[in-house]
Amino acid sequence: MKHNKNIRVYYEDTDAGGIVYHANYLNFAERARTEFLRDIGFENSMLRDNEGIIFVARHLDIDYLKTAKLDDYLQMQTTISKLKNSSFIMHQCTFRGDELIADMHIVMVCVSADSYRPVRLPKNIKDAFLLYMEED
Repeated sequence: MKHNKNIRVYYEDTDAGGIVYHANYLNFAERARTEFLRDIGFENSMLRDNEGIIFVARHLDIDYLKTAKLDDYLQMQTTISKLKNSSFIMHQCTFRGDELIADMHIVMVCVSADSYRPVRLPKNIKDAFLLYMEED
């Protein structure tokens, strides 16, 4: 299964050349990750307050394949490509229609909200993530 988040490109997202500024893809991806968690029942504030955990970005690889421009209607597609004890890799693709614009893999780590040290992903979260695992 894939999670989809629609994104409209606004003026504030573009650079002087009228194309989406490269760093804004990270903002789009962050919003999509947040909505992914929310849609599967885990809001970030709830995870911090009730579970004592937060997810932090450890590593990111991104390929910019095409340019997106003002008023484009994009779709951020999110899947889980790898799941470990305390970390996971999310695969996030930005599309304009059927055209792949950007392709990223981000390593997220589950850490204690108090100590910021890695901790095991709770089973209920792992189980929910399994529904979004990429097939080999």
